[in-house]
Amino acid sequence: MKKQYIPTIGLEVHAELKTRTKMFCDSKNDPDETRPNTHVCPVCMAHPGTLPVINREAVRHILRIGTAVGGTLADFTEFDRKSYFYPDIPKGYQISQYIHPLVVGGKLTGVALTRVHLEEDTARSIHSGGKSLVDFNRAGIPLMELVTEPVIPDAETAGKFARELQLLLRTLGASEANLEKGEMRIEANISISKSGDFGTKVEVKNLNSFRSVERAIAFEIERQTALLSEGKKVEQETRGWNEERQETFHQRFKEGSADYRYFPEPDLPKLFLSEVPGFSKEAVRATLPELPWERRTRYASAYALKESDIAYLGATPERATFFDMVAKALDDDTELVTRAANYIISDLAGIYASRGREDFASLDALAFAKLMRLAADHTLSSRGTKDTLRIMVEKGGDPEAIAREHGLVQIHDAGALAAAVDAVLSREGKAVQEYKSGKQAALQYLIGKSMKESGGAGNPESIRKLITEKVG
Repeated sequence: MKKQYIPTIGLEVHAELKTRTKMFCDSKNDPDETRPNTHVCPVCMAHPGTLPVINREAVRHILRIGTAVGGTLADFTEFDRKSYFYPDIPKGYQISQYIHPLVVGGKLTGVALTRVHLEEDTARSIHSGGKSLVDFNRAGIPLMELVTEPVIPDAETAGKFARELQLLLRTLGASEANLEKGEMRIEANISISKSGDFGTKVEVKNLNSFRSVERAIAFEIERQTALLSEGKKVEQETRGWNEERQETFHQRFKEGSADYRYFPEPDLPKLFLSEVPGFSKEAVRATLPELPWERRTRYASAYALKESDIAYLGATPERATFFDMVAKALDDDTELVTRAANYIISDLAGIYASRGREDFASLDALAFAKLMRLAADHTLSSRGTKDTLRIMVEKGGDPEAIAREHGLVQIHDAGALAAAVDAVLSREGKAVQEYKSGKQAALQYLIGKSMKESGGAGNPESIRKLITEKVG
């Protein structure tokens, strides 16, 4: 039987920042460029005699992230050279930060942070057909590195943290942070011990989805537990994650900080951020939008939505923006907003799932709000609302005009409904007798048949009233 060990987990997260140009030159920062070695210049290719220049917007992004998580913003900061020799580093070193990062401390989802700093990304290596090629388009792109304290207790907590960080980066407009495109890259440092003290740390890389983060951590805890339980040793190493086999594998033995030979970057100035216009703590804080956890609190208090509904609506900035516009158009009426939330979470989400992508930006929030009012005042039935919504998503347009064009407006007039009800009652003699004998299910059956007879446009309550009057 395996002994019980206590995991200690820390995360290192890299995210490519959204800026017009690269970190230290004016080459374009375009993560969607598919042509290799297109956005390069003498600076990011490390030609002799070239000098780097700090990207102001990249520094601003890090300061805003640090402020959002409650970290301490540096006054004095500087860049360092981190030496290592790989084909994806044209200079033979990476410009990063070591002793004086831009942000120290902070918390996210209750997980304490060590630091948030800024560096340049490496090039992309491509291995194919026995050859190794290097695309330098990514070399020099501004890169955030966020390091947590080793306080994460399990895989689930790590996954929750990573998802919240992605949402924060998107909310701030700092990064798209798409894991599948490599815009956000997560590394997990995992150790176990019986006492809860630090064991031998193993770093796991190549985690390109939140599910991979959780599964890799869970696997590594099991692997290390098995080794120690058998009296074997856990090696300090870097391991990769094999998605197909659902297991980690050895890559290399881990370097220490001394191996990188950090020293201050001599070609860049040291920064005193309080002296830079717009970089004071107050100025940075004033630029922050409503943060994800603040939005969730507002949804709970203003609309009394379920926790799961709040989580869905706030999971992306696009969803939240659309929902907020709809709520405003509905004058924040709790009943109408709750109805809107239900249609977004169930029907609209279902339509987008069938199409393979969400596109809240192209759907008119005012038109959606009008659709909710038409549903609330029974101009449209539930079926009619769903059908109108699908047409709105596909073609756009005014919901009332769409409903009238497609015959989806509910009929309330007894005279207009009488023929449909009479036809059903004449055909469904058995159900009529069952209703007369007191079976309420028979009444619902007759209402459904009458709704179908009216082409789905009959108002259920009007039909109910007609049936009870006619049957007696």
